[in-house]
Amino acid sequence: QVQLVESGGGLVQAGGSLRLSCAASGPTFSGYAMGWFRQAPGKEREFVACINWSGGNTYYTGSVKGRFTISRDNAKNTVYLEMNSLKPEDTAVYHCAADDTGRATVIPREYDYWGQGTQVTVSS
Repeated sequence: QVQLVESGGGLVQAGGSLRLSCAASGPTFSGYAMGWFRQAPGKEREFVACINWSGGNTYYTGSVKGRFTISRDNAKNTVYLEMNSLKPEDTAVYHCAADDTGRATVIPREYDYWGQGTQVTVSS
């Protein structure tokens, strides 16, 4: 069983930056692929970024490419999402997720564990 706890959300002005963290429990974190997803009010959950078990492969949705960076520190059981040049349309609850196959995937149902989420609000 893996437990995921996100942190780092908050209120920021457009153009600002935030760094989200997702701390994982359990000894097998390094074997999991990790993903970030977001859900805005009244909208479907949306893929944001993912990273494979080693950190060697990353993928991003088009709207965040060049602005967001996903990374991981397996020694700290933590995955990060660095968000720069934030826009009001980035406002959502951001969730991290873990996939025990270790392969980075954009498909939500492939993930086995989910965190509760952290709110990101970008004001215009």
